[in-house]
Amino acid sequence: MTSKLEQKESPQANGAVLPIVPGDCLGSPERAEPSDFLGPDGTAVEVVVLESRANAKGVREEDALLENGSQSNESDDTSTDRGPEPASPLKETSFSIGLQVLFPFLLAGFGTVAAGMVLDIVQHWDVFKYVTEVFILVPALLGLKGNLEMTLASRLSTAANIGQMDTPKELWKMITGNMALIQVQATVVGFLASIAAVVFGWIPDGHFSVDHAVLLCASSVATAFIASLVLGMIMIGVIIGSRKMGINPDNVATPIAASLGDLITLALLSGISWGLYKELESKAYVNPLVCAFFISLLPIWIIIAKRNSATREVLYSGWEPVIIAMAISSVGGLILDRTVSDPNFAGMAVFTPVINGVGGNLVAVQASRISTYLHMSGVPGDSPETAPRKCPSPCSTFFSSDVNSRSARVLFLLVVPGHLVFLYTISSMQGGHTTLTLIFIVFYMTAALLQVLILLYIADWMVHWMWGRDLDPDNFSIPYLTALGDLIGTGLLALSFHVLWLIGDRDSDVGD
Repeated sequence: MTSKLEQKESPQANGAVLPIVPGDCLGSPERAEPSDFLGPDGTAVEVVVLESRANAKGVREEDALLENGSQSNESDDTSTDRGPEPASPLKETSFSIGLQVLFPFLLAGFGTVAAGMVLDIVQHWDVFKYVTEVFILVPALLGLKGNLEMTLASRLSTAANIGQMDTPKELWKMITGNMALIQVQATVVGFLASIAAVVFGWIPDGHFSVDHAVLLCASSVATAFIASLVLGMIMIGVIIGSRKMGINPDNVATPIAASLGDLITLALLSGISWGLYKELESKAYVNPLVCAFFISLLPIWIIIAKRNSATREVLYSGWEPVIIAMAISSVGGLILDRTVSDPNFAGMAVFTPVINGVGGNLVAVQASRISTYLHMSGVPGDSPETAPRKCPSPCSTFFSSDVNSRSARVLFLLVVPGHLVFLYTISSMQGGHTTLTLIFIVFYMTAALLQVLILLYIADWMVHWMWGRDLDPDNFSIPYLTALGDLIGTGLLALSFHVLWLIGDRDSDVGD
């Protein structure tokens, strides 16, 4: 007597009712007989199998901190708009996401406020007044945290969440390979950023100085190298610590990377460029020696990164996003240079790192979370249902029930209260040259909200688009997104200052 076993679908993430095929007892070495699954009366017995969804490292999906949302690869819906999520237990609520993101977000914000205060002071130094191309380096090098450190944080967060850093051997392998990789990228990107600054400064003015070009090169390469070394070590400590404390590294690593990133990078750029500018008068050979020293270290870092399987592919294929992102940030730097150089808009300097930093931090968190979520379902290029090739609708990005949409809403809602705190801090410290009037706050908040809204929408599309084309979003998405954040933020802020000046908002003292 034969009997057909019934299969019952279950929407739960970690449990499924599966059919049992006679003769194959879930990979057991012993062959199962059909009678093993028959009840006393000879009818079929429904067997419930609790599924662990183990990944390549044997880590259960239960251990991951992201829920299996409506974009699961088990879904039969192939439309680009994600439908309602199945009624499954939620791994992260809006409250838990907001609670984990809030502290590092505020910490990162105060870091950008400190960076803004530093820029407001150093813009009056001789090196910034006589070598104005240094302003072009500011967004490019501050954006380096998005190109390198935040990409590193996203890459290591994913590795930690899927169990690739559980043993000391795996941990050491990830640390050495990634640290060597970011030193290679930092040196090359720093050198290219200096070339972009020289070109963007030379084209409008038609003036070229060899001494200034070498100064920019030495300052940029030294700043990028040292900042990446310090921040990379901090990132590794944060990710290891967050995993031990049971906190999702995706929620805290990227903001913390930015919290000290802006301040450290800007302080290093200001101090190094000022020191090298002083040496131009008596020791002109110092600048080329500094530049040559850091470039000569490149072969060492290349060899270390190349020998590590975890970073070898990125060493070959990871240049396009960081170089294009550097070029995009440099355009934002050109806008900053042309705006801050005008005495009427000197007050913009203190707000630029803040609006750019906040936007970049929030979109980096979202991109890192979506990337980790996709990595749980397979490898890049798999599960086309989770990687729509068409642009998602704004409703699916911000108003659907899945965890990625929920986190987008939480991150967007942090913009206004966060910026109000940061603006009050700047005002209380008497930073900048602008009085915080109501009309100024309205224009500033409008620019900040529009920037984050655009970035979160682009992130939803870009991460899935890259995944569907066999590109790892951890390595490719964040550099583009943070660079776009710098360009959009600087452009909208400059536009706001120009409009305020045109309508004559004299109470805000924009022109002082």
